[in-house]
Amino acid sequence: MGKVHFIGGEKGGVGKSMTARVLAQYYIDHDKAFIGFDCDASHGTFSRFYQAYASPVVIGDDESLDDMLTAIEVDPGRDLIIDLAAQSALRINHWIEETDVFGLLSEMGMQVMWWHVMDDGADSVTLLSQVLERYQAQPVEVVVVQNYGRGESFSRFQQSDAFQQSKVQGATLIELPKLHAKLTQKIDFNNASFWAVANDRTIMNIAERQRMRVWLRNAYQQFGFLT
Repeated sequence: MGKVHFIGGEKGGVGKSMTARVLAQYYIDHDKAFIGFDCDASHGTFSRFYQAYASPVVIGDDESLDDMLTAIEVDPGRDLIIDLAAQSALRINHWIEETDVFGLLSEMGMQVMWWHVMDDGADSVTLLSQVLERYQAQPVEVVVVQNYGRGESFSRFQQSDAFQQSKVQGATLIELPKLHAKLTQKIDFNNASFWAVANDRTIMNIAERQRMRVWLRNAYQQFGFLT
């Protein structure tokens, strides 16, 4: 069964594009076919770092959103990775409901994975509760990403009703490890993919390349549920 990954979180700055990028690199490193879509018109981070794989999408433009479904019809052997913009839930859910996107994807043999990327703030917990309520009766697997690059402790989340509800509904809970701050900055200024950072001597020194490999290895361990 193919997969369509919606990388969301609704709140800005929680690391949605970082998650989309590491998921894309996971696909590349494991020789899994995919196509990416970048819904963040203001930053276009996913497209900037993985321009050979990601195309821009305009949230609110049905024809642009429909292109994502067309991509599956044209090549059903590729999974989709969709990097959603902050504060886009209202518009993307209107398109999903009006088109019965989940029903169509089920007919096409595609599994919907809705990723909720979190920092350690209360807003992310509240937004997760809304996601769980919205999709509890839908053919959707929710993936909760505790992003340690955007928070030091998720203990309050782990004590929350949203955490308990995510377990009841069978959501997948994973942790994205923190990436070295200076390494993150160098990646940004070089517009480099994670592969380039881990392997290109002209971008990073040997210690930085090794730190990148270690971070990717740790991140990939969290993606075991995809196999």
